[in-house]
Amino acid sequence: MSELVIKELTPSLRNDFLYYFDHVAFADNPDWSDCYCSLYHFPNKGKDQSRREASNFVEQGKIHGFLAYDKGKPVGWCNATNRNNYPTLHWLMGPGPDKWERVGSIVCFNVASTHRSKAVASQLLDTACRKFIQEGLEYAEAYPVKKPLSDAYNFPGPLSMYLKAGFTEHRDADWYVVVRKKLQTTG
Repeated sequence: MSELVIKELTPSLRNDFLYYFDHVAFADNPDWSDCYCSLYHFPNKGKDQSRREASNFVEQGKIHGFLAYDKGKPVGWCNATNRNNYPTLHWLMGPGPDKWERVGSIVCFNVASTHRSKAVASQLLDTACRKFIQEGLEYAEAYPVKKPLSDAYNFPGPLSMYLKAGFTEHRDADWYVVVRKKLQTTG
């Protein structure tokens, strides 16, 4: 693998985002091909409608995250932003952090089958945490599944990756665990 390039998702990268989810993200898991990383943004209504809605959300700046590129082609994705930007996350988890806490949430990873076990997700996670620091957020938070039924169910990222990156278990939440990392702000 050549050096990975990570870019923050912007409307100008919409076609790369769609290409990734159309052709790369679920090449080995077609049952999830209608996802377009929509779970935390809007209800899934089938592939065509989810694709249209995801495209509109990217164009409007409502889906945030990072695309990883190898040799100019997207090979990985991380959905990460201020926790307040995920309406469904509040429904899944119940009440959010105390109102004075500034929390960035990492909710999903997807790495091309050709690039798994090559630290792509870890690099995406590091990039998300650096962005959270730039935004003045106090914590990074994520929601790894305790006992994933398959690799596909590790979409929030494996607990081991977070622990290695300095996250600690914050609270138990039924089928997943909430992990947090205090962000080191500069200045």
